[in-house]
Formats: sequence, C-alpha cells, structure tokens
Amino acid sequence: MKPADTAPTTFREFEHRAWQSVVKLYEDYFGALTAQCIEPLLDAVAVKAGDAVLDIATGPGYIAAAAAKRGAKVTGLDFSSAMIAEAYALHPGITFREGDAGNLPFPDASFDVVVIGFGILHFPDPDRALREAFRVLRSGGRFGLSVWTGPDKAAGFGIVMRAVEKHGSTDAKLPPGPPFFRFSNVEECGHAIAAAGFSEVTITENPQTWRFPSAAAFFDGISASTVRTAALLHAQTPANLAKIRAEVERETLLYSRAGGKIELPMPALVARANKTLTEPGAVRAV
Repeated sequence: MKPADTAPTTFREFEHRAWQSVVKLYEDYFGALTAQCIEPLLDAVAVKAGDAVLDIATGPGYIAAAAAKRGAKVTGLDFSSAMIAEAYALHPGITFREGDAGNLPFPDASFDVVVIGFGILHFPDPDRALREAFRVLRSGGRFGLSVWTGPDKAAGFGIVMRAVEKHGSTDAKLPPGPPFFRFSNVEECGHAIAAAGFSEVTITENPQTWRFPSAAAFFDGISASTVRTAALLHAQTPANLAKIRAEVERETLLYSRAGGKIELPMPALVARANKTLTEPGAVRAV
C-alpha cells in the first residue's frame, strides 16, 4: 500500500483520493448549487414512475433521491466509497453501489434512463463512460448529463482562473486528464454524445446562481470543496496564493448584493439524447 502522502500517479487516483476526502465540504459548498440542475435534468430525460434509472457519479445521491420521489426505481453509482456511504446515510431507501463509470457493473439494456450530473469532467475517459451509458440503456432509453458552462459564463471558475493566470502558475503538476471545460462547448459536448451512439441530442443552458455570505467565503469554499481547482490553488506559493486570494475577493465583490452577500452566475448545460435504432442525429442547441 502506498503511503498516504504519495502523490497520485493517474488521473483516476487523483480524482478518487479527492472525492474520498471532500464529502461534507462538497455538500456544504456545492450542494445548493448543483441542486438547481436536478429537476431540469430529470425533466429533460422525462423520468417518471416505474422507470429504471441509473445515476452515475451519484455523489451524496441528490439526483437519485429526486428521481425516486418521482416513483422511479433508482440505482446510484459512484467510485468513491465515502460518497456511497453518505448517500446511503441520507437516502436509506435507495440502492447505491460502488463502481466505475468506465466499466459499469450492469448487464446490457438494464435501464430506461441513465443520467450523469456534473460527473463527466471527473472521468479519466469520458468517451468510454458515454459508451458504457449507451450499453446499459434499453432501446428507446433516454440519456442525460449536466456540465458547467465555460469560465466566460460560469463566473466562479472564471474569477479564479484569471487570478491564477495573473498572479501565479497554471501548472499544478497533476496527472494528465481530460480538458476540464471540454464538455462546456456545446458542439463538442453534442459530438461526443452522438459518437457514443446516441441520437436526437439536444442541449440547453440552465441558469444557476452560487450564493455566499461574503467574498472570503467563496474563496474558502472553492479552495476546499473542488478537485482540480483546489489542487491548482494549493500548488501556488504562499506569496502568490495571497495575491490570488486578494484578486479573487476583489472580483467576487462585483457580484455583491444587499448585505454584502455574493451571487455568482454559474449556468450549466443540460444535454439529453435517446438510444434508438436510427442513425445518430444532428445536435440541437436550444
């Protein structure tokens, strides 16, 4: 067994180690934000009573629980045992299991609906994960995913990236992984989904707002509860990190509201597609 302080050597190991340790922090800082996309995602794939639903990268099980409230028969899957334990604690009536998105532990044609809520950017091989989602769907099944828009629209990410580029280093010496904002591009997102075999791909933008009591709270939150962004910040020298923090807090204050509270626009893309016997169709952005 490797010592706990040994640096991860693969992107999967890097992601897995992080998600094992940020369960409560993720709930505290990201839970209210990502929850804003749950119903739009489930609406996009028309989850209804009796549907067999697979929620990949379920995390604390928020999407799984919302699908279960609609009467669906839900299975939540995550590669983090810590996340699965939390999901069971929060939603004891739902089935959760540990597993890999790139090698789903289910037979072909097992589900009516497969969803991935903000998980695609954390997979070492997202294209393989999409093919696996296609495999386990029944003919006529529906697929959906949510993903952040790019830093030009998702203000929280944009603020941090600009500050790091200005005052620090963008090289966090992480194991190589897929581009963070690959699926934030509508054309690329749709192309990847269609390439996995899906048809009738539709992508819409869902407006969302990330709220914090102060600019300092935003920096603390994004430093503690993210994975790649947190690693990028932790890789900075103390002097540069202080400059980055000051820059981030200055920019964040541009989004202050009454009482100094912060409201950052953090829109997401919601993609949906079908598994049909027809040829993959054109991508439609709405």
